[in-house]
Amino acid sequence: YLCMESRLLYQLSQNRTPIYMEQENDWDRDLLLDPAWEKQQRKTFTAWCNSHLRKAGTQIDSIEEDFRDGLKLMLLLEVISGERLPKPERGKMRVHKINNVNKALDFIASKGVKLVSIGAEEIVDGNAKMTLGMIWTIILRFAIQDISVDETSAKEGLLLWCQRKTAPYKNVNVQNFHISWKDGLAFNALIHRHRPELIDYDKLRKDDPLTNLNNAFEVAEKYLDIPKMMDAEDIVGTLRPDEKAIMTYVSCFYHAFSGAQKAETAANRICKVLAVNQENEHLMEDYEKLASDLLEWIRRTIPWLENRAPEKTMAEMQQKLEDFRDYRRVHKPPKVQEKCQLEINFNTLQTKLRLSNRPAFMPSEGRMVSDINGSWHALEGAEKGYEEWLLNEIRRLERLDHLAEKFRQKATIHEAWTDGKEAMLTQKDYATATLSEVKALLRKHEAFESDLAAHQDRVEQIAAIAQELNELDYYDSPSVNARCQNICEQWDSLGSLTQNRRESLERTEKQLESIDELYLEYAKRAAPFNNWMEGAMEDLQDMFIVHNIEEIQGLITAHEQFKSTLPDANKEREAIQAIQAEVQKIAQHNGINLSGTNPYTSITPESIDSKWEKVQRLVPQRDQALQEELAKQQSNDHLRRQFATQANMVGPWIQTKMEEIGRISIEMNGTLEDQLTHLREYEQSIIEYKPHIDRLEGDHQLIQEALIFDNKYTAYTMEHLRVGWEQLLTTIARTINEIDNQILTRDAKGISQEQLHEYRTSFNHFDKDHSGALMAEEFKACLISLGYDGDAEFARIMGIVDPNSSGAVTFQAFIDFMSRETTDTDTADQVIASFKILAGDKNFITAEELRRELPADQAEYCIARMAPYGGPDGVPGALDYMSFSTALYGESDL
Repeated sequence: YLCMESRLLYQLSQNRTPIYMEQENDWDRDLLLDPAWEKQQRKTFTAWCNSHLRKAGTQIDSIEEDFRDGLKLMLLLEVISGERLPKPERGKMRVHKINNVNKALDFIASKGVKLVSIGAEEIVDGNAKMTLGMIWTIILRFAIQDISVDETSAKEGLLLWCQRKTAPYKNVNVQNFHISWKDGLAFNALIHRHRPELIDYDKLRKDDPLTNLNNAFEVAEKYLDIPKMMDAEDIVGTLRPDEKAIMTYVSCFYHAFSGAQKAETAANRICKVLAVNQENEHLMEDYEKLASDLLEWIRRTIPWLENRAPEKTMAEMQQKLEDFRDYRRVHKPPKVQEKCQLEINFNTLQTKLRLSNRPAFMPSEGRMVSDINGSWHALEGAEKGYEEWLLNEIRRLERLDHLAEKFRQKATIHEAWTDGKEAMLTQKDYATATLSEVKALLRKHEAFESDLAAHQDRVEQIAAIAQELNELDYYDSPSVNARCQNICEQWDSLGSLTQNRRESLERTEKQLESIDELYLEYAKRAAPFNNWMEGAMEDLQDMFIVHNIEEIQGLITAHEQFKSTLPDANKEREAIQAIQAEVQKIAQHNGINLSGTNPYTSITPESIDSKWEKVQRLVPQRDQALQEELAKQQSNDHLRRQFATQANMVGPWIQTKMEEIGRISIEMNGTLEDQLTHLREYEQSIIEYKPHIDRLEGDHQLIQEALIFDNKYTAYTMEHLRVGWEQLLTTIARTINEIDNQILTRDAKGISQEQLHEYRTSFNHFDKDHSGALMAEEFKACLISLGYDGDAEFARIMGIVDPNSSGAVTFQAFIDFMSRETTDTDTADQVIASFKILAGDKNFITAEELRRELPADQAEYCIARMAPYGGPDGVPGALDYMSFSTALYGESDL
């Protein structure tokens, strides 16, 4: 509410078209007004309206009730604007009131006022909040918007006028339009300033607001023709008086005293000239001070930027760079702003001096804008040189730090790699190892030799980096050299130990190769055989899901093929066990101590025998499971055939019946009663077919319980058959209902059987797609054949026969239309002519004439619904029978 007012008054002050009531919450639809504020607004706005309406010889008592018909609202706008509004409607019906209010709102909008969320219906409904909002927008537009004081307008202009008028008075400090007026002194001061003979201001006391307010209101009403718009008790009794009520009241004082502005305007002109001069002097002083401060700062800063003393460490140089960045981010931006402001002030000052016919401003020596720009240029030159030096120094130190860090990283990595290597090369782990372990140790040693050769490059890089650091005179070169010397000495030692270990491993390898060949042969044959047994056990225990006989028979065939491979598999098992026996024999003969198991495989002879026995147990178990599933699938196939036999019979039967019903409804053989009888017999025959559907449901239930999801013997599913059966029942019932309706229409309209047959023949002719309904284009072709023409006429008729806008015309609607077109019916003109006869050829009729000529109940019906006659030839109690007759046929609102 308050945000809307502030935005509105700002737009008024900028000579912009105000956007009243700009959003839904602007007139506080959802939040309730303070009851005290609402009371004050009601009284103030009512008094304001009456102050204008009395010029037209009328007034209002209730602001939300008396504007509901829009008549006094239009009159109010004519009085305050001096313009004529469109002629109001005098009817008492709601539509007349809405039209009148809309005319008033349209007039307000034509004055540049954009009303949002205020509609005529809310004013007609007596919505107090919306009505108060509407009156407030009228007050703003016609009483406050045009107020202008010293380039301020609307609310700000009115407030400035009040402040200037009350400035000389003690205890008066007008800062707003609520609290500042609560003690009543401001009202009295305004009156005293313009009409001092009406008020003895010195006798007023600030602690007696009731007396002050009543005094001002009574004097204004008696001598200034300003009606009393508020009660002093309401203002004093409210913590914060309503701002809109106060503004409305004060605007009346402004308009009452607006003729006393000439003297004040002359004084204001003098004050304005002096103010310009004072402002120019202030700008000159500000320029001199800003120029001096800026030049002094530049003088202090340039020596700091020209200091090129280098630092030894990266951290120290980084701190210098951070100080420079701090200068750029923190210290310099305000000075840039000061320099910019200095130039702006200088240009503004020169412009103001030129516009006011004053001589141009000449700054003190050395403080010209050109002098400041020169110093600033020198500052930026020093700044650029300092930044380049900083970056070069940082790059130099960064290079040294990078090399030192690179040396440390490479040295640390190398030392971590060599840690434990001497102990590894001197151990005798091959002395008790098997051949595979010795070969593994030898391959591991070969990998170590490759790794050792690869690290040769890193050792050379470490030495090269140390040499470069020495050449660049790195401050920590002694520690770098010592570390590099230790790395080189350790590297030579690792080379000797590596050669000794290789010779020992190769000698041990030859001693164990003969035994290893047998182990390898065992491993090569045991691994695939073990994998075959594990796969066989997995397949024999694998769960299977099949959906038909063909799938289970395929599994049985695969299982028989597997059983045929078992004899060959047993021979392979015996051959593998013979290899292990040969290993034991050779070891015993040569006195070799076999340590551990076969190094090439973890598969033992015992595990092979154990898995073979398990395969032998699983084979018959698999046989039994496959035979049980075969019996189950045979049972399921029987259920499929049983359901398919019934479904293949029921599905075509339903389709045939649907087609026959369609032919019956279209062909019209015999009378409607004959068709109805035929259809009811047909319906009974369909109902008698229900046991076939029930039996099919039973078969479907068995299929679902057996979890059968497909049926290759039929294309019909139970869902499709259910839908077809339900559609069949619905179609026969709907067709019977259509025939019943046609009989009712025929009897009600007096249509003969021949006419009905003609209608059906015409309907079928244009129903090209045999859908049982005429689409829009089909019905249009029918109308053209009947002599109708024009899209407007077609649209009108389509709205009658298709009120739901479905795009199709049923046969029943077609019959209604055709019978209506061929039957003599009353029209609005005929009814008007009849009323005119009863009225004695007058344009109106009286209640007495209606009661005399019509039955009592129908007479009272007409009297209650006829609007008062508004023509110039009317008499008291005259009623408008013309609009009433038109409304009977839907051509206007009754």
